[in-house]
Amino acid sequence: MKHVLVADDDVAMRHLIVEYLTLHAFKVTAVSDSGQLKRVLACEPVDLVVLDLNLGREDGSGIVRNLTTKWDIPIIAISGDRLEEADRVVALELGAIDFVSKPFGMREFLARARVALRRRPVSPRAKDRRSFHFSGWTLNLRQRRLISDEGDEVKLTAGEFNLLIAFLERPRDVLTREQLLLASRVRGEEVYDRSVDVLILRVRRKLEADPAKPRLIKTARGVGYFFDADVGIQQGDNGRLNSPYDNRVRVAHGPTPD
Repeated sequence: MKHVLVADDDVAMRHLIVEYLTLHAFKVTAVSDSGQLKRVLACEPVDLVVLDLNLGREDGSGIVRNLTTKWDIPIIAISGDRLEEADRVVALELGAIDFVSKPFGMREFLARARVALRRRPVSPRAKDRRSFHFSGWTLNLRQRRLISDEGDEVKLTAGEFNLLIAFLERPRDVLTREQLLLASRVRGEEVYDRSVDVLILRVRRKLEADPAKPRLIKTARGVGYFFDADVGIQQGDNGRLNSPYDNRVRVAHGPTPD
């Protein structure tokens, strides 16, 4: 039985979703704020999160961002106020797999929930024990943690995490925008033309001392982007750090690894 976690401060809407999904053989847990949501996620497995972007006074977009950095769970964002295209795009780019505007029909919502659950993959990173080391930074794949040379952790969304891995697995390969779009996709959501540029900008702001003059993620005009740094790989927490990749800039013609 699939477990759906519904976070909505509208009591009537919570009851409606819980009753309808329960009727269709789902286990449903309902909460009214992000604190309760996180406690449920920490205590039991959840297959789908339904999140109201207007959760009281909380920033729903910020909640989406935080969820995607810690849990690999599909999120359906719902809202009765944020109906502009820009709001929908922001929610999707932060990691939500779908966006549904209130009021909505329950039959359609059930169909969207089933589609979201079918899209959820088994994460290939779950057992990956590699750590990448570059320019004082460490990216631990198993823990999904990016640590600076001063020991500070920098949060990454799922899309940012996937994008950075694509660069670190192929340093100094020039990757096209299409390759980076494919590599950074999260749970098969719709991809927008400018998504990769938005992700590049966000990752630069987190890695670069001066994002306007990037030293790590550089632009190959007319082609794409490349990661201009030596990258070492450590297998496991106590493994030996392998020699970094060579320092030649190459144009990558094959598909980017997942």
